Amino acid sequence: MKKAILLTVLMGFGLALFSGCATMQTWPDNQRSAENKMVVIQEKIGDGLKTGALTTDQSQMFLTTLKGIRTDYEALRDRSVEREEWNSLHGRLDALGDEINRALARPTRIEEPRNGDRIIALQRRIDDGRISRRLPLTEERDYQSRLDSIRSDYLRMTEGGRSATYEGRAEISRRLDSLESDLNRYR
Repeated sequence: MKKAILLTVLMGFGLALFSGCATMQTWPDNQRSAENKMVVIQEKIGDGLKTGALTTDQSQMFLTTLKGIRTDYEALRDRSVEREEWNSLHGRLDALGDEINRALARPTRIEEPRNGDRIIALQRRIDDGRISRRLPLTEERDYQSRLDSIRSDYLRMTEGGRSATYEGRAEISRRLDSLESDLNRYR
C-alpha cells in the first residue's frame, strides 16, 4: 500500500514537472526572427531619413518605439518564457514595420539589397538547408553561428537608434558576402 501511494505521488510530481517544462522554454527561432525584424526596421528608418521620405520627428518617434521594443526583447532573450510573450513582441514589431511602410510610401527604391534583407534571406537558406539536409551538420552550425554573430554585431551598431556608419555597413556586407559564397557550395 505504501509503495502504491509513493508511486502515485512520484508520478504526480513527474507530471507536474513535465507540464511545467512543456509550457516554459526558450525560443531561439523567435529570437532570431525578432532580431531580423529589428534590423530591417532600423534600416528602413535610416533609409527613410536619408531619402527624405521620413521627417526627423517621424524617425525619432519610430526609433523611440523600436527602443522600447528592443528593451522588452532584451528582457525575453535567452530566458524560458511562454510563446505568447514572443508572439506579443513579434506583433508589436510587425505593427511598427507596417506603420513605417505606410509612412514611407516612397516611389524611389534602393538599388542594392539592404543588409537586413540579406540577413533574412541567408537565414532562410540555412533553415532550408537544415530541413532538406543539404547542409552537413557541422557546416550548418558554423553558418548559423556566423550569421548570428553578424546579426548581433549589426544590432549592436544600430543600438539606441543609431544609424550604422558606412564602414560598419560595408564590414557587415563583406561578412554577408563571405557567408553567402560559402553557402553557395551547397545549392
